[in-house]
Amino acid sequence: MVTICPTITAETADEYRRQMELLEPFATRFHVDMSDGDFAPRKLLAFDQIWWRGNRTVDLHLMYRYPVDHAEIILALNPRLVIIHVEAEGNFNNFADHLHAHGIEVGVALLPQTRVDAIEPVMRSIDHVLIFSGNLGYQGGSEANMELLKKVIAVRRLKPTVEIGWDGGVNNQNARAIAEAGVDVLNVGGFIQNTPDPAAAYATLKALV
Repeated sequence: MVTICPTITAETADEYRRQMELLEPFATRFHVDMSDGDFAPRKLLAFDQIWWRGNRTVDLHLMYRYPVDHAEIILALNPRLVIIHVEAEGNFNNFADHLHAHGIEVGVALLPQTRVDAIEPVMRSIDHVLIFSGNLGYQGGSEANMELLKKVIAVRRLKPTVEIGWDGGVNNQNARAIAEAGVDVLNVGGFIQNTPDPAAAYATLKALV
């Protein structure tokens, strides 16, 4: 079953609350973007400003140069999944083992230019692979690069059971094709939030996949 997962990308606490309250009435799983202003050019909300209600499932996408330095505060937040970039610095296996010990799943994101074989050395620790086709730290305005769907095949060869996500440019014109290519989670920003009726946009995508 394919999941539509709205994305929250916010620089301020007020904007975060606005987006969360906009999405809460119809979505059950959220993809929260976090950026350090180094790995990605735009600095987003800090860890101590992130929140969600207990009955929601939250994936944290850390666009951080040194994400492993934040393991303890991640544990305190207790998300379902933490996604860091394979291009980031630090010992991924140790980071993943620490979070796994506390029941938190761990994923890796691949920038468009990064080959899938970059994750092969740490594949044993990976629960989720995010194929990234967007603009780091920004919501909306990007186009889905459908050529990147080739990565889905390569990821499945490495680990057939891994959950695969897609981030960037999902809309009603391409959602079905992305899902049919083998993507499990479609992270969606602008198509849902930049419309007069976000709930209807979400329902449209769910019907397509």
